[in-house]
Amino acid sequence: MTDFVNPQVPDQAGQAKYFNAFNLIGNIGPITFKKLLDHFNSLDIAWESEINEFRKAGLNQSIVEQIKNKRPKINPDYEMEILKKERINIITIQDESYPKLLKEIYAPPAILYIKGNFSPNDKFSLGIVGTRNPSDYGRQITPIITSELSKSGITIVSGLAKGIDAIAHKTAIDNNGRTIAVLGSGIDSKSIYPVINKYLSEKITENGAVISEFPINTKPLAQNFPQRNRIISGLSLGILVIEASEKSGSMITARNALEQNREVFAIPGDILSNNSLGPNNLIKMGAKLVTKTNDILEELNL
Repeated sequence: MTDFVNPQVPDQAGQAKYFNAFNLIGNIGPITFKKLLDHFNSLDIAWESEINEFRKAGLNQSIVEQIKNKRPKINPDYEMEILKKERINIITIQDESYPKLLKEIYAPPAILYIKGNFSPNDKFSLGIVGTRNPSDYGRQITPIITSELSKSGITIVSGLAKGIDAIAHKTAIDNNGRTIAVLGSGIDSKSIYPVINKYLSEKITENGAVISEFPINTKPLAQNFPQRNRIISGLSLGILVIEASEKSGSMITARNALEQNREVFAIPGDILSNNSLGPNNLIKMGAKLVTKTNDILEELNL
């Protein structure tokens, strides 16, 4: 667990614009944020510091150069006005509203952009992930399991992707349940990905949240999604995999869950289907085989 909280910071709300400003510089991840906070005590002090101080803080030369080149072009107050127009809020790792489960993982995101809101009930969350191209079986089983979980008060966490993710989000909404979408892009209106699920993202914010650690205008680059996947599992008590190939984002999420000491669940599938290779292999390796919703609720003691 990485602890960023510093009780000597008097105005954590006022720090948000500096978290955003440093995030806009690029390549400043959770470990670098921790170095900044450890050395400067607060990010407002860091933002105004001489460039040599960043070297003393332990930042590598390439990041120091980026700060040197990009900092003069960033106005923290102006950037916060842009977020306000987009109805995007910021939660930093110093805030009390930061999800406690997520804070437990290795190198949790230092900043989260959010549309919608977190709820205390989100501590009872389950990640549901799977293929973008589900079979009829996947399209049938996902709503059944998801609707029963939602009715049991479980918050459904997924990645807004086409296929299993979108079905899980939609089913939670249809059952008046909470759902959280974690994106591998910015969450401003121009960056929502995939575009086909933009309307779905708006519905999610009505009783849940759309979140990302990436600043606005971040494109959905391939390297963003493994980072995104660790947040899906980090927010959740466990991960349920429904149809996934052997090498897929869903399997990365399952591995993240194991590393984060979360439960891993899998729906068994047709042994002749490529979509079943992922969950069937997870079951072989010890994941909980799920044939009904109670298999999940009992394992989580809910």
